[in-house]
Amino acid sequence: MSALFSARADEGMWIPMLIGKNYDEMQRMGLKLTAEDLYSANHSSLKDAIVHFGGGCTGEIISPNGLLITNHHCGYGSIAELSTVENNYLENGFWAKSFDEEIAAPGLSVKFLVRMEDVTNQMLKAGENSPSEEKKKKAMDKVKEELEKKANENGRYSASVTSYFNGNQYILLVYQVFNDVRMVGTPPKSLGKYGGDTDNWMWPRHTADFSMFRVYADKNNNPAPYSKANVPYKPKQFLPVSTQGVKENDFAMVMGYPGRTNRYETSYGVDMAINEVNPSIVKIRDMRLGIMRNYMRKDPAVNLKLASSYARIANYWKYFIGQTEQLKRLRVIDEKQRQEQDFTSWAKATNRDYEDLMNQYARAYTEYRPYAKHNVYYTECFMGSGLARLAAKTNKLHQLLSDRKTKAEEIGKEVAELRKARKEVMKDFVPAAEQEMLARTAELFYKDVPHGQQPDFYQRFIFKQFGNSDWTKTFNDFANYAFLNTFLLDEVKFENFCSDPSLEKLDADPAVQYALSFVNNYEQNYKPRQEQFGKTKESLSQQYIKGLMQKNQGKLFYPDANSTMRITYGTVGGYHPQDAVTYDYYTTIDGLLDKYKPGDEEFDLPQNFLDLCKTKEYGRYANANGELVTCFITNNDITGGNSGSPVINGSGELLGLAFDGNWEAMSGDIAFDKKYKRTIVVDIRFVLWLIDKYGGANNLIGEMKLN
Repeated sequence: MSALFSARADEGMWIPMLIGKNYDEMQRMGLKLTAEDLYSANHSSLKDAIVHFGGGCTGEIISPNGLLITNHHCGYGSIAELSTVENNYLENGFWAKSFDEEIAAPGLSVKFLVRMEDVTNQMLKAGENSPSEEKKKKAMDKVKEELEKKANENGRYSASVTSYFNGNQYILLVYQVFNDVRMVGTPPKSLGKYGGDTDNWMWPRHTADFSMFRVYADKNNNPAPYSKANVPYKPKQFLPVSTQGVKENDFAMVMGYPGRTNRYETSYGVDMAINEVNPSIVKIRDMRLGIMRNYMRKDPAVNLKLASSYARIANYWKYFIGQTEQLKRLRVIDEKQRQEQDFTSWAKATNRDYEDLMNQYARAYTEYRPYAKHNVYYTECFMGSGLARLAAKTNKLHQLLSDRKTKAEEIGKEVAELRKARKEVMKDFVPAAEQEMLARTAELFYKDVPHGQQPDFYQRFIFKQFGNSDWTKTFNDFANYAFLNTFLLDEVKFENFCSDPSLEKLDADPAVQYALSFVNNYEQNYKPRQEQFGKTKESLSQQYIKGLMQKNQGKLFYPDANSTMRITYGTVGGYHPQDAVTYDYYTTIDGLLDKYKPGDEEFDLPQNFLDLCKTKEYGRYANANGELVTCFITNNDITGGNSGSPVINGSGELLGLAFDGNWEAMSGDIAFDKKYKRTIVVDIRFVLWLIDKYGGANNLIGEMKLN
């Protein structure tokens, strides 16, 4: 395995403002644009066509009328929320044939990057003479607040000072946020999620993973709340669309908002992920998904209600399985240890400030390790129950009511927060499924978390009231009792409580007492340990990266992903996943049809799509061989958050949408592997064919600039 830190064409998530440092290599590989064509604070550039979509994905503008395209799985939540059993856009698809038919998506927003500014000197100078870490943080937070306030320009923009390289660099990011976003088009789920969990993170792939929205603005082209008077946004720049396709070794560039990577993680962190954290997450999510799946298959309304949360949980359930497997297969711990030994040898010979750094890491992880599982089970297992999550929201209210000095105004604010929390939880609350979820999460926490770390509610109430040699019955009986006797799930009783909140009502509620037992146990005994570990690790990581930069002076470094815009570049190409196996760089509609299984949950297809495929009328969307390409792969460096990112050719044209990574390189968030790492892309010609021939939305094709 190669070193993690040196720059390489296909490795690295580069800051757009600083992309000029990579420009010569990008040009050599096939880029025909200038560095300012990619990023400019003063003129329109490619960055102005890229949006942070919904806070967790990427999208791009592909017409002068604010038409936006992203992944189907990125739009999934909004599509599901806008669907009903009668008008099920998630299952049947949707195509707006005019602006008037487009449907507002409440709660969905996109943000455009306006500019970036390096403010490292201001931030580090603010804290350099502080006598303690606490005062240093306060001083830096004050400067951060001042910088953001000035950049906001009285509410015109949203600004954020963001840390890079674990606190060794700070950049001010200024955004324009649009909240009137409307659904324009989506293929049915059978195409947009074709292959389901089976194909997720796998190549070869044939998924039509795209959906379309439109950004609306006021008459002056500025952000505005939803209004019928709003008009399609006129972007500074939009991406032209290539219908020429890709060939092996073609230049490919990705711009987007990768979420989180941890490439500078130590061997201690990798070991904890492999042996403690990842297996716990997988086990808990496997149980939760099984419960949800059981109820979703029985009722179309339940299926629709749980679709979005199920997809979200399932995606990273499989991710953590794959990550663990590949971290082991690639022997990442061994490679990390070699790097750490090399670093320590350098430090002893050159810079003694860093010679004890790895020992400090070892001590921090040794102290925290006994509690790592508890923290995972608290967030993934205890909080996996909707009722427990809602009941936990009463914690602050319980504290306020316990203090006789509390003002009525404070209580009123907290009651309002509880109302908001209930509204959010009830969006996808299915009582029968949630009752079973409460029983199984309570049981699993008790079985898997060391008994010395358990909240007292188990012995004080559950086993005292419902104790039985059959643990399944014990926890079923408790869950049934909690559901029958909590006021949180009864609309009338809940409103009565909100009108007259009292400590007595909270203390008499079994769901509240169950949840607060967990919350208090966690906040008093385990949250402080977690926070201390986080602070220690953050400080050590800042020193480690600073030391690595000193050790490797002259090399280009890229920061870990942190949900800010990045550029990655590489080439189109297949790979060899194992001995005697070779994967080509693209798939076709023929491969999609080969996977078809009538009636199967993951591989069924609509009859009208099958009928269309029989015609083989691919027109201008076919490749030189007359095939309709569905997906292709590149060696670009991406991660979660890049979903929906444009894959762009050397001329700045859209080739497709990045939507997944491959199984053999799922260690990539921690250790990039040049040999196996691939980005899976839905070919824009497949997308166009579906919009045009399947959806009949010629109006959308007509908006785009096709080359």
